[in-house]
Amino acid sequence: MAQAAGPEERAERLARLIVEEIVLYNKEKIREGLINDSLFDLLAKDITAGRRYYEDNVSPDISPQSNYFDQSLVDILVKGQGTGVASKIW
Repeated sequence: MAQAAGPEERAERLARLIVEEIVLYNKEKIREGLINDSLFDLLAKDITAGRRYYEDNVSPDISPQSNYFDQSLVDILVKGQGTGVASKIW
């Protein structure tokens, strides 16, 4: 029988799922934002809503100690989507 995930693992998974959903519904905005170096401005509303959902659904002890949501933004949103996009930032 598989061991249940701990609070940190659940928080990390939730963060990744939220950011993956942001990517899924905003492909064109992401491309435009990477090209024009305006990614976080274009996605500010979605990122704010995602962060709020994340913070509302993880243990209060986890959120201040970790940066799972921010790590997911970088890993999935920026690094994961930037391949093959001509951008001034890289």
